[in-house]
Amino acid sequence: MADADPQTRGRFKLYLGYAAGVGKTYQMLEDAHETRQKGVDLTIGYLESHGRKDTMAKAAGLDLVPRRRIEYRGSVFEEMDFEAVLARKPQVCLVDELPHTNVPGALHRKRWEDVLGLLEAGIDLWTTMNIQHLESLNDQGRQMTGVRVRETIPDWGMGRADEVVMG
Repeated sequence: MADADPQTRGRFKLYLGYAAGVGKTYQMLEDAHETRQKGVDLTIGYLESHGRKDTMAKAAGLDLVPRRRIEYRGSVFEEMDFEAVLARKPQVCLVDELPHTNVPGALHRKRWEDVLGLLEAGIDLWTTMNIQHLESLNDQGRQMTGVRVRETIPDWGMGRADEVVMG
């Protein structure tokens, strides 16, 4: 995907964690409330609470673009509705779990491709990921933890971040 003019490309803020459950999404939502109070048009494009009640409660009061339902192999999956977010054109959009692989039938194969598309449309994007999802660190993470992470993002994806918040 070609780089958009830096003057029109959205700003990219990455909430980076060392492991699941360290509070990346919660911090992103907390920052979203503060930003919205300043009058910024902000919406949630995709949120994954993993059933955590405190995360769900922290999202209360924020605008949320409904998920797109996609049927695949006899099951229905919910993905971010890229086209709906693009049509909504908020100043800031929150998209949880950057390395996620979208179900076949979604516009893009990977969520990070959705994020790039929104950035190029001039939407500021906030997203989350854990460090072991970075391609170059995947093997080291597997050696240290014994867990192979299948969903990764290219190293250059992190390099595109305008701001990184460690969690």
